[in-house]
Amino acid sequence: MKKLTGILLATAVAMAASGAAWAADAVKIAFIDPLSGPFAATGKQGLSQYKFAADELVNKGGGVLGGKMFEIVEFDNKISPKESLIQLQVAIDQGIRFIAQGNSSGVANALTDAIAKHNKRNPEDRVLFLNYSAVDPALTNDKCNFWHFRFDANADIKMDALTDVIAENKDIKKVYLIGQDYSFGKAVAAAAVKFLGEKRPDIEIVGNELHPIGKVKDFTPYARKIVSSGADAMITGNWGSDMVGLGKSVISAGFKNPIYTYYAATDGITKTFGADGVGVLKLVGEGQLNPPPSDRADAYAKAFKAKYPETDIGQPRIANVIEMLAKAIEAAGSDTDMVKVASALEGMEHDSIWGTKIKMRASDHQAIQNVHILAHTDQGVSHDFDNSGYGLVAEKTIEMASADSATTCKMERPN
Repeated sequence: MKKLTGILLATAVAMAASGAAWAADAVKIAFIDPLSGPFAATGKQGLSQYKFAADELVNKGGGVLGGKMFEIVEFDNKISPKESLIQLQVAIDQGIRFIAQGNSSGVANALTDAIAKHNKRNPEDRVLFLNYSAVDPALTNDKCNFWHFRFDANADIKMDALTDVIAENKDIKKVYLIGQDYSFGKAVAAAAVKFLGEKRPDIEIVGNELHPIGKVKDFTPYARKIVSSGADAMITGNWGSDMVGLGKSVISAGFKNPIYTYYAATDGITKTFGADGVGVLKLVGEGQLNPPPSDRADAYAKAFKAKYPETDIGQPRIANVIEMLAKAIEAAGSDTDMVKVASALEGMEHDSIWGTKIKMRASDHQAIQNVHILAHTDQGVSHDFDNSGYGLVAEKTIEMASADSATTCKMERPN
């Protein structure tokens, strides 16, 4: 009996050691985004997409570097830059080398500064910033750094595409701009003023204002101003609960003209707007689902929905992050040498699951890709959002949008 007990104990110890070794060998990605508070729905949606992409696109195929699996480790930043820096340090202390974040450019600006400083001070413990959704243009312009990669089109690229559509509509003569009062909201407004001035100088901007992010409970006063302005169209970069509150108030106040947006879909937004959003909501984004661009994309979206029936693929670029990171790690032959991984990422051309090519521009680490103008509708929808029957259908595609756009980035690369 003692001998048997000893064997069982030794086996248990060996199994525990094996499990610890597997955990240590996993390629861990810290997901730092809101998982509580007013923007929790957006953060949780992104987290489910990261977990699914890691399993479906990497782990099912045997991982990277001969068997290392991707593991997503979640950190709740409560949409606070200060809390994000705390969670960043916790992640670094846990030995995590890859940081994923996307909700709020204010957070992204804080993280990119902190990561650049950390990497300079700790050359043996460097990390990479995988920015999947924070679109303040400054992040790949004056604030660019070697350790930051943006997989979403930035606010200027998206506004360039939106204003192409607006410029073609001769019925639009007055536009109202409104957004959240932080770096992203300001960037959206500045880009709208710039591009409308260049493409349609006859259009009058009849309103240009910002409101506190995540704090406005009743948008009725804003809606009344927008309707009374006589605007033929509205442009907003609002997201999360701020998009729902503003959009519903404006439509309820009698606004029937186009509302051009960045993030007016999923997370309950599509279901909330329902029939009221048809013919009104226009969204700029990447990675179309309707019509599905390929059989692979169609199957991926269906598999995601089967596993997460209460959420949606609202951020298709997350699949690009996972696939491109896996390719970079393989090319580098390492998941710990961040200089080699970053060098493999920059300039990478990738055939996306969404049927288009992605190029990570080496000069500023800005992903160049197709951008679509999408309409909220219940017609021609193969993949709806919020189980509502409503979804987004691509009306116009700008191929490799702003591929030749200028950047003020002056990249300093490590020796």
